[in-house]
Amino acid sequence: MKKKTQHILITGATGGLGGALAKMYAAPGVQLSLFGRNQDLMEQLIIECHNKGAQVNVYYHEMTDYLHLQETVKQIDEHQPVDLIIANAGIAVYLDDHCNAEKWEDINHLLDVNLKGAISTILPLIDRMRQRGQGHIVLMSSLAAYRGMAVSPAYCASKAALKAYGEALHELLHHQGVKVSVICPGFIQSEMSNKFPASKPFMMTADKAAKIIHKQLQKGKSHIAFPFLLYLGMKILTVIPALFVDFFLYRLGFSVKKNM
Repeated sequence: MKKKTQHILITGATGGLGGALAKMYAAPGVQLSLFGRNQDLMEQLIIECHNKGAQVNVYYHEMTDYLHLQETVKQIDEHQPVDLIIANAGIAVYLDDHCNAEKWEDINHLLDVNLKGAISTILPLIDRMRQRGQGHIVLMSSLAAYRGMAVSPAYCASKAALKAYGEALHELLHHQGVKVSVICPGFIQSEMSNKFPASKPFMMTADKAAKIIHKQLQKGKSHIAFPFLLYLGMKILTVIPALFVDFFLYRLGFSVKKNM
């Protein structure tokens, strides 16, 4: 009997982590539906995934074109049911060198991509997976979801909201055969991390992060946070007095210096 093809949809596939995840899952018997914006990087990714035996379809979509995005995901699922969807696309906005407040247009665009874009990606599949009684939805949050940092208020807010949405969705769907996982990684080597204006403790490569995520998703984990020491530190910050939180964030460079 012929083995069923596994269909995996990944957004943000031309970013560091998205590309690493695509290559991690690429194998014979796997159909990859990849969303991205960088055509040159996507073409190279297609070659690498093909070389590993995967079938690949690519889509160049803006995450903020919600209706078009939802219709495309629906059509993809109608052609071949999606088994695993990883809503990975995201952007970041940081305070400038003078610590001026973020611009409204930047905040609005970030929330449109990180929160509304991620939800729009998975929304067409929720009821379809419920009807099939199977499927796996993955939302890419961040350890920044645990504690707001002064250098990136909007980014932290978007990831905290996405984490809460994913946790609620897990409670809604886990009795109906549909898995929901929220991933909260720390710093991953990427163009986005390169622009982060503070220290980046325990930063790891995208390939290492993808390996951790793949392993934990295989186990069906609903919450995946790493690296452990940074995760533990962020969790501790949620329970200790605010005075100590401010001190530690300042020492790590995540706070705004008084002379700026």
